Amino acid sequence: MGKWSRRKFLKSGVAAAAGAGALPAARGLRAASSEERPSSGPSAADQTPRERLLLDFGWRFHLGNADDPSLDFGYGRDGEYQKTGDFFVPSRLDFDDSDWEAIDLPHDWAVALPFHEDPWLTTHGSKPLGRTYPATSIGWYRRVFELPAGDLGRRLSLEFDGVFRNSMAALNGNFLGRNMSGYAPFRYDITDHAHYGGKNVLVVRVDATEFEGWFYEGAGIYRHVWLVKTNPVHVPQWGTFVTSTLAAETARVKITTEVVNESERDETCEVTSNIVDGNGQTVATIGPTALAVSAWRRREAVQRVKVSHPKLWSVETPHLYRLITTLRAGGKVTDRFETTFGIRSIRFDPQKGSFLNGEPVKIQGTCNHQDHAGVGTALPGRLQAFRIERLKAMGANSYRTSHNPPTPELLEACDRLGMMVMDETRMFSSCPEGLSQLSRLVRRDRNHPCVILWSTGNEEPEQGTARGARMCATMKRLVRRLDPTRPITQAMNGAWGQGISVIVDVQGFNYNLPHMDAFHQKFPQKPCIGTEVASTVSTRGIYVNDPAKGYVSAYDVNHPPWASTAEQWWQMYDARRWLSGGHVWTGFDYRGEPTPYGWPCISSHFGILDTCGFPKDNFYYYQAWWSGRPVLHLFPHWNWEGQEGKEIAVWCYSNLEKVELLLNGKSLGAQAMPPNGHVAWKVAYAPGVLEARGYRNGREALRARRETTGPAASIVLRPDRDTIAGDGEDVSVVEVQVVDRQGRLVPIADNKITFQVSGPGKIIGVGNGDPSSHEADKGTVRRAFNGLCVAIVQSARQAGSIQVRATSPGLESASATIQAQAVRPRPSVA
Repeated sequence: MGKWSRRKFLKSGVAAAAGAGALPAARGLRAASSEERPSSGPSAADQTPRERLLLDFGWRFHLGNADDPSLDFGYGRDGEYQKTGDFFVPSRLDFDDSDWEAIDLPHDWAVALPFHEDPWLTTHGSKPLGRTYPATSIGWYRRVFELPAGDLGRRLSLEFDGVFRNSMAALNGNFLGRNMSGYAPFRYDITDHAHYGGKNVLVVRVDATEFEGWFYEGAGIYRHVWLVKTNPVHVPQWGTFVTSTLAAETARVKITTEVVNESERDETCEVTSNIVDGNGQTVATIGPTALAVSAWRRREAVQRVKVSHPKLWSVETPHLYRLITTLRAGGKVTDRFETTFGIRSIRFDPQKGSFLNGEPVKIQGTCNHQDHAGVGTALPGRLQAFRIERLKAMGANSYRTSHNPPTPELLEACDRLGMMVMDETRMFSSCPEGLSQLSRLVRRDRNHPCVILWSTGNEEPEQGTARGARMCATMKRLVRRLDPTRPITQAMNGAWGQGISVIVDVQGFNYNLPHMDAFHQKFPQKPCIGTEVASTVSTRGIYVNDPAKGYVSAYDVNHPPWASTAEQWWQMYDARRWLSGGHVWTGFDYRGEPTPYGWPCISSHFGILDTCGFPKDNFYYYQAWWSGRPVLHLFPHWNWEGQEGKEIAVWCYSNLEKVELLLNGKSLGAQAMPPNGHVAWKVAYAPGVLEARGYRNGREALRARRETTGPAASIVLRPDRDTIAGDGEDVSVVEVQVVDRQGRLVPIADNKITFQVSGPGKIIGVGNGDPSSHEADKGTVRRAFNGLCVAIVQSARQAGSIQVRATSPGLESASATIQAQAVRPRPSVA
């Protein structure tokens, strides 16, 4: 497969060897031996109390094979589980990985695979993954790193934010564990398996032959990996929990801190908690609180404090606090642990809807999968913020993580930018695996103020059964134990009032507008929310359905039988106070589920924005009625050569009182704007200028124009940010516009754009939002789709000017400069 050239697993001259038994947790028997000379380093006593080091850089990757051990580095042939110490051939220090691909994380190998026509793959994005495609469904990752001798005596662990899916990990030939979920985070304690004062070999085998969803899920280590070093007496992963209640001008804050003692002697430690506001000012100090922790045990310290005149987290003013937890034992600091949290209240009322900080708030939300143009599921953290910024600009205030636990960077962006979140687990089950995934989700995410609801599933077959109710009740008990502050829901598409309906705190509705009033009349004491609504389908810049090309018109008229238009669902929800609001399916287009067509479509049409983040016309409908800002949006474009004299449907979205339409200066009449609606005309096409004028209080407030453009003449580059951090992680999304000689976007242009980058940066992906495009996401060439495409530029780990140049035959080229600033990168493993 091109850059992943096939090789024999025995190239290193090392035979496949035995390994440890399959255990679900991070366990091992002994560290692997080595002849490497110990590296110098400070002793454990001299180390900082805690280090959390990014382990994203410097990996090697190679495809394996699900059917043939000789193409899978011998896995499955020689009994890896028989003995400990030689698990995986690539775990050997002298293994030759020179023909493996050099990569950094996050990494999704599926996005680089070719598209493949197979009806079975269509819903998954038409990438050759699954048991039918053994040669492209297994991935191997290898990372060699050194640990100083001074780390001996500390506790070491590896934290994986997400691997898709069914991964196994080994360190120095010792089996660490296996994780089935492609979405839940997981951790391995490597203290016993590490080689101190020398090189360590980490190998991860990822098996993507099976799916968890019915959409594109990617493949690989697509989220961050961390190496964590602590003192034996420390706060464990996700070991703090901050809750608050509001009364008058005071917040009563409760802090629960877990302390583990992973040593051979009992310890008495002191827990001190400092609360710091967004300006860096300490607003409260609690403790020290004494806590006796026996050897190899865990205990909790509970502290309470009042914060006067707290700055509340809200959609408009997302104030955040930091909890700084300090542990002392034996006269020294053994840990310092930071937790971001917010102070706010959330309530769902069966008659009045939802409330944030005691004020009514209508949920204006979107559902979203986690892939993006150019990068698949391996999004740099900045892209998460980019997507939330786009949704906020539309007026959205809530985000459903459909249908799985999100990456931590998404929730951090929602905390920072003011976006409420319905946080959803992937597996609806009370089996050990299902409860484990749910527990990891809640423990990880419960300090995020953005999270307002836990969702236990989506359209589950057991949603209406007594068996489903029992499972949901067990899951609810777990959630209540871990977080008693938030309600739970489930996205139900039928069986309302039955099964899990009696268990959940907030009734979730997927679609089915005609059934909702009857449910509310029968169950007036059950709060309700739209967990999934609309499913309107459209293609950016397309105004005539084209099944052959796989395009759907962008007018708000197309939807599957179960769904509705944007106007239909929002008009109903907005008119009913008892409905807390809803989440549109979807905010962004995503790979897979190309409703209503199949091949050549490879991505959905459900998004309000396309896969690149370019708005479709419906974006402006929601912006008009959600954002509170004056809006006037006119469509379609006005390039209809060959259609002269034929009627064109012209729509206008606005929240102004009246809109007048003019063609080439001649008025075609004015119409009053209906609440939560739009106005439309039938206009005989003539080239020129189509103009809308919006009025408020009898005065013109806004104008919008659509002009017949000339042919494509040049390229314009618009980076979303022209200054980024030179940390090897940050990105700028460079928008490409194809314009005519007057600088107007040519709305039908499809020119092929070639990118070049010089300086301390690189292109990590390209895209154009075309749901039927089979062009490579990884590369330097992309056609414009209806005048637009993007290149995602990532900095290197150094400062300097990144020059981006775009060319196309027959067009004037364009350049843009992105400045990579000198910053201190996040601490990482060398």
